[in-house]
Amino acid sequence: QVQLMESGGGLVQAGGSLRLSCAASENIFNFNAMGWYRQAPGKQRELLAEINVGGRRDYADSVKDRFSISRDGPANTVYLQMNDLKPEDTGVYYCSARILTSRHYWGQGTQVTVAV
Repeated sequence: QVQLMESGGGLVQAGGSLRLSCAASENIFNFNAMGWYRQAPGKQRELLAEINVGGRRDYADSVKDRFSISRDGPANTVYLQMNDLKPEDTGVYYCSARILTSRHYWGQGTQVTVAV
């Protein structure tokens, strides 16, 4: 069973920055992609950023040019650098390890709150 552990969330003011970390229990290159999702209250979980085994990155339009996903293979860790945070970025952020197109493992989530 794959285990993922997010960290780095917290309370920040609008315009501030945070870096989230996701530590995996095994080599992140065992998976087709690693990603970051966000779930706001009353809304569906949405994909924010993903990096596949070849290094290709994809971003949601709402975070493009503000968020950046990266990885440290030897540390089994992926990161999400978040800049210019907005109140609508508030939510629970989840790390995901994807196998093929639809099989996901999930972390426990970390809360990010952006104050006006």
